Amino acid sequence: MQFAHAGLASPEYYVPGLPVDHVAARYGLDPAEIAKLGSAENPFGPSPKAREAVAAALDRLHLYPSWTAEPLREAIAELAECEPAEVICGAGETEIISLIIRAFAPEGGRILMPGPCFPIYHLFAEGEGRLPVLAQAATDRSTMALDVDGYLDHLTEDTRIVFVTNPNSPSGTWLTEGDVRRIVEAAPQALVVLDEAYVHYSDTPGHLHLARDYEHLAVLRTFSKAFGLAGLRIGFGVAARPIVDALLAVKTTWNLGQLQIDGAIAALGDDEHVRRTVDTIVASRAYVQDRFEDLDRFRMVPGSRSNFFLVEILDPDTDSTRVFDGLLERGVIVKDGSVSFRGLDDRFLRVDVNVKEHMDRLVSALADLP
Repeated sequence: MQFAHAGLASPEYYVPGLPVDHVAARYGLDPAEIAKLGSAENPFGPSPKAREAVAAALDRLHLYPSWTAEPLREAIAELAECEPAEVICGAGETEIISLIIRAFAPEGGRILMPGPCFPIYHLFAEGEGRLPVLAQAATDRSTMALDVDGYLDHLTEDTRIVFVTNPNSPSGTWLTEGDVRRIVEAAPQALVVLDEAYVHYSDTPGHLHLARDYEHLAVLRTFSKAFGLAGLRIGFGVAARPIVDALLAVKTTWNLGQLQIDGAIAALGDDEHVRRTVDTIVASRAYVQDRFEDLDRFRMVPGSRSNFFLVEILDPDTDSTRVFDGLLERGVIVKDGSVSFRGLDDRFLRVDVNVKEHMDRLVSALADLP
């Protein structure tokens, strides 16, 4: 008997980066010697200020939190120079993406997204019975950058949601503010969602301010990356109040707990942790680019403004899965493009930028592959 709708008949699931303990046990490796470069996590761990705030909140675990995470909305509103009523908070940015799909695209509604893209976009769309449109032809395969004109060619009158990821995932490529505005202004019939999950690593302020300029734009961010709070699951969006009101109506009532709210508020004030993280990633990104000059079977795709980059496999006698497995045996965890990203074929890996020691381990492992 079929209970689920057609989009769930043969469901596809998100493929996360492998955990260190799994790889260590499987290959008999010392966990301390493994370079985890498949989850885009903060190399310095969580914000110290967030840790202190979470510890201080433990005595309030018996109390229900604000159902809208109002103290956190107020702190974010100060950062974004908007009203708290124009902020939505979620259990990770991924929850907000699911709410947006549910609230702003009808069943069968078209949702435009770059191709390849963050898989959650199309996985949630299919799971909700919506129609994801991956604009694969709009991506320049040599640079993996999004061609804005090509992307706009995929817009139709019945497009209900348009995703823009900046920096892009999985390529890390960057769109200028002018290009972002072009996309927003070309889609007045849709809700445009600007996903800035990795914006800190662009070493720019990002584009939260654009939410004040357009009533059909939502800008999303996460606490998982530069703040180092992936394990707490906290994200937020800034948008006009009618958008936020609709999202509040469909979200679960208490989606953020006391620890998440207090930890996120403290992390927003931890400029030292964020700056240290960003400086390290930016320096390591340039460093590993130089290291790739030593390799002739692999190419680091240039232009990343994120804490990850794509590696193109130039050797025709191997593929991404074999390279992925070979790296695991050598204590390096990355993402196999053919498995992790729809439309990213077996010629690519996605690799995190991390401390120089891990970048050296990556390059040495690639050079050691048969």
